[in-house]
Amino acid sequence: MTKLFMSCSHRIILFKINAFSAYIIYLLSLSCVGFGLLKASKPRTDDFTPRNIDLFYTSVSAATISSMSAVEMEAFSNAQLVVMTFLMFVGGEIFVSMLRVHLNAFKVTRKLRVVKVHDETGTLSHQDFDDESLKYDSIRFLGWVVLGYVVVVQTIGIASVLIYLGLVSGAKNVVRNKGIKRLTFVVFTVVSSFASCGFVPTNENMVVFKEYSGLLLILIPQLLLGNTLFPAALRGVLWSGRRNNMAKYLLRSSGMEIGYMDLLPGLHCVLLVATVFGFLSIGFAFFSSMEWNNAGLDGLNTYQKVVAIFFQCANARHAGETIVDLSTIAPAILVFFVLLMYLPPYTSFLPIEKDEQITSKCEGKERRRNTIIQTFIFSQLSYLVIFIILICITERKSLKEDPLNFSVLNITLEVISAYGNVGFTTGYSCDRQLRADPKCVNKWYGFSGKWSDEGKIILIIVMFFGRLNQFNMNGGC
Repeated sequence: MTKLFMSCSHRIILFKINAFSAYIIYLLSLSCVGFGLLKASKPRTDDFTPRNIDLFYTSVSAATISSMSAVEMEAFSNAQLVVMTFLMFVGGEIFVSMLRVHLNAFKVTRKLRVVKVHDETGTLSHQDFDDESLKYDSIRFLGWVVLGYVVVVQTIGIASVLIYLGLVSGAKNVVRNKGIKRLTFVVFTVVSSFASCGFVPTNENMVVFKEYSGLLLILIPQLLLGNTLFPAALRGVLWSGRRNNMAKYLLRSSGMEIGYMDLLPGLHCVLLVATVFGFLSIGFAFFSSMEWNNAGLDGLNTYQKVVAIFFQCANARHAGETIVDLSTIAPAILVFFVLLMYLPPYTSFLPIEKDEQITSKCEGKERRRNTIIQTFIFSQLSYLVIFIILICITERKSLKEDPLNFSVLNITLEVISAYGNVGFTTGYSCDRQLRADPKCVNKWYGFSGKWSDEGKIILIIVMFFGRLNQFNMNGGC
């Protein structure tokens, strides 16, 4: 019995290490390939050549769907925007989760072969073989369902934005005046929104489209269906095909059993939807009460303001697109945004009755917390505090000489934004300098674009850390 337990434990640990290593290798490889492609492609103008560190920083931001920018977006050529679109698509959480589903199907195939051998020798019943066969077919089916979900939702989004730009000349003129190809803009923006990245091909992000409520309303479902509402939407898709045996099997199986943690129980999905819209409602009320007369909303009527504020709050969780300059809003709202960016996407503050399997898993994790090794593992918040301290050290000169731009709150927002793979930033303004620098020129990129190379490297680590936090978090236990 002890030998069997040790063998099973060894296989579980080996699987986790392999999954963790594969995830790191995938993101690093994607970032390096993206850097090479961005480097090989010429920028829009010959008089500007981004530095290698900034190109790699941009590639990592796209691959980890963080949208932290160190280069103005309009400096990138059409070819470079296509590269970034590719990075966001294959780096998105749902796309990567689909790859994990197919990997799980491959593992079940190997187990199925073993079961088949036992079945032929008569040591197992036909029912055991049928159960494993159904599980294998269901996991493969799930992989195709997720792929179809990704393609269909984004195709609808792309078609809707194309139609909107064709009907609304003002929005179309904004894209044309920016010198961006319409199809490139549409595909880039929809893919970025669905992947919860936050990149937009314009320097000003979505600020230049704040009055076009129709466009914002088209993108809001992309933001939600590609992130916080994905488990509920996935379960809804499976429920619509519940007459299919494989869909029926998936609906009654747990995510742990299938190896796909985005497959949440029905009750959890309901409570998740309630939590998502609860946060949206709180954020909308908070933002409206304090920033209804924000200068960034000047010129908008009541309806446009309502849509714009709802869009801003929907992006605060994990997307990062913005319709106002975040440096102009109240610090209290920035702190609220920091909280939203820190929380995992499937957070639910409503009670969930856990099944026996999940409870067993949590109890196992509770026991492991008492091991000597676990005492050396910090919490997520502890790591973030360390990162903030390190960046305060690398940027200590700027903190002293330019305290309005390099405030601890702005640095904290940037770090949590990178960790949450959001992309919110207060930016950098020459007007906030205590000692005016005549050579200072305002640029439309993130606050971290003004950091030292050492600070950017630390933030790159934070972006990877944010994508890998699933291996260090206890999934709510």
